[in-house]
Amino acid sequence: MSENECVIEAKPADVFAVLTDGWSYAAWVVGASRIRDVDPPWPQPGGTIHHSVGAWPLLIDDTTTCLEYDPPHRLLLRVRVWPAGHGEVEFRVSETAEGSRIVMTEQATSGPISLLPKAAADLVLHPRNAETLRRLKLLAEKPS
Repeated sequence: MSENECVIEAKPADVFAVLTDGWSYAAWVVGASRIRDVDPPWPQPGGTIHHSVGAWPLLIDDTTTCLEYDPPHRLLLRVRVWPAGHGEVEFRVSETAEGSRIVMTEQATSGPISLLPKAAADLVLHPRNAETLRRLKLLAEKPS
């Protein structure tokens, strides 16, 4: 499992607004390159973001599905990492004097990627997720 965190100078509700805007997913998730569709129940459990990963013309269609939704504190997602397997990504948001603290954890749950030692997986996931949170921070802190 990999864990990252950062402080965002925005209210938890503002952070959660970015987290749960399915159409902005590719703007802050490293690897996601475009959004093809967002199922109507999104961000409720069972709602799915249909996105692509990679760079044109080598795009792979993928999905991310909401498993648990507790605004503005927690969001649990099931991510598909084709052909490597599936994983779960959890975002926990809490209020701080500066605004919000967000903790992002990710772990592989199935497929070949889940066979990697946790330390090896963290070598790849930690820097990727640090950049994901940096992008999320930029979007959440932008002036309205």
